[in-house]
Amino acid sequence: MSTASDIAGAPGAAGLRRRLDALRTDRSIVEEACRIRADAGSSEVFAGLIWNLVTEPGDGVAGALVAALGVEGALDCAFGSGSATTEADPLADDPRASARALREGRKRWGERLDPGFLLISLRAAVRTGSRLLLPADPEWPEMLADLGDHAPLALWLRGDPAALNAPGVAIVGARAASSYGEHVAGELAGDLAQEGRVIVSGGAYGIDGAAHRAALRAGGITVAVLAGGIDRAYPAGHAQLFERIVAHGAVVSEVPCGGAPTRWRFLERNRVIGALAAATVVVEAGWRSGSLNTAGHAATLGRPLGAVPGPVTSAASAGCHRLLREYDARCITSAADVRELLGATTEQITPPGEDPDMLRLADALSTRAPRDSADLARRSGLSRDRVEALLGILELDGSAVRTATGWRSIAV
Repeated sequence: MSTASDIAGAPGAAGLRRRLDALRTDRSIVEEACRIRADAGSSEVFAGLIWNLVTEPGDGVAGALVAALGVEGALDCAFGSGSATTEADPLADDPRASARALREGRKRWGERLDPGFLLISLRAAVRTGSRLLLPADPEWPEMLADLGDHAPLALWLRGDPAALNAPGVAIVGARAASSYGEHVAGELAGDLAQEGRVIVSGGAYGIDGAAHRAALRAGGITVAVLAGGIDRAYPAGHAQLFERIVAHGAVVSEVPCGGAPTRWRFLERNRVIGALAAATVVVEAGWRSGSLNTAGHAATLGRPLGAVPGPVTSAASAGCHRLLREYDARCITSAADVRELLGATTEQITPPGEDPDMLRLADALSTRAPRDSADLARRSGLSRDRVEALLGILELDGSAVRTATGWRSIAV
């Protein structure tokens, strides 16, 4: 096993180190980065930005290096300074980050250590109001940690970062969806969104788009995970949809702004969808659909997996039937099935408490249609003052939510 000092002496190490130092001291780059994050001048944040620039999604060698040395130490080790000058290889026990793997990684990463590309990416992020999230940030979605060394090293986001940490369900499926598939996706997403579940999907045509739109129509929150930079709408026909999602959720990607969506990035994007959601439901998918890749990631992470059955004669549902038959997916026909998949039952929907007035108010609330206090008073037979007092308790308990047009019950 070669040592880290051997790596530092590899051909090109000095040049890469100089290039890294030039990036760190480039005033234009630092100024643009600070327009995105006020603390971008700090060495840790800037190191996170550089790792995001030079790596492809899911790079396990970079992930192992960062896990072992921290984001700054990993960067110095990778590019021949700092920790790389120590006499022992800090990752000798990890074959993915052995000296050989690091040499190969340096070849990949060094090609992207380009100030021009970084400046273009940062300016695109500033222009679109994009935010940079790093694993050390309090808003970072903790569920991504389950991806281990393959977890994103950074995320770019437009919208509300809180949407990434809310209880979510991934609804995914074919781009070339049937009317049946889009109808079922819309019904599931709308019902779950009204209950307070965040709908996570990939922003594509077909099932993804139907799920996002249904969540928005229901007044809910939805998250679109893109395979390319969030500064460019892909598909272009969903540009307006993405703007609506930004206003009522989040559009997110681990690819820097300016990055093109590629086949590899679509496949790696799917692991983020599976990790962000507490459960994944495949609505419609062909035998070799990319949605099965998302399902595979969810299953690997130990997340509950569901599939919607379709006509046995439909090629568009062959992938769902395969999940049901070969991968122990649960049969999903309604939002109630998804709640069961998540471990929630209808008995859990009733808000706690023995107060008869509370039970009457719970009966008057709807998970679908928002109702104002006057309407709830009429339906429950309680005074409006009593209704408003009890609504405050239900809101604190998380059993009811206030919307612009009234109150809804939340199934938990």
